[in-house]
Amino acid sequence: MSDLSTRPYLIRAIVEWCVDSGLTPYLAVRVNEQTEVPQAYVKDGEIVLNLSSGAVRNLEMGNEWITCSGRFGGSSFDLMVPVGAVIGIFAKETGQGLVFQAVEPEAPKPAVEPAGKPVSRKPQLTIVK
Repeated sequence: MSDLSTRPYLIRAIVEWCVDSGLTPYLAVRVNEQTEVPQAYVKDGEIVLNLSSGAVRNLEMGNEWITCSGRFGGSSFDLMVPVGAVIGIFAKETGQGLVFQAVEPEAPKPAVEPAGKPVSRKPQLTIVK
């Protein structure tokens, strides 16, 4: 079985829902070294992008990257956002959407606690990546 992330599929689903509902899809992004956005509009390491058809051109939402062209302060800019940098997708008008936890490498968890006791394997929720 493949280990595909559900994140790009959920992002595309919320964008489609926004468009079908006549709402404006907004994408919240944590800016990192791979993210190409106009730095003048980054605030506290994050940027919110309007993905409506009136705001961007050539929107491509792949499994690894979201790319498009947009205008900022009257100048055109090509945007490249790694899907893993997306922290949320929501409708501007209602705030409805999804928030994702940051994708960061996790430290391996020990199978045995320091005292030598086995770690409990209780059911738990999985973070959407």
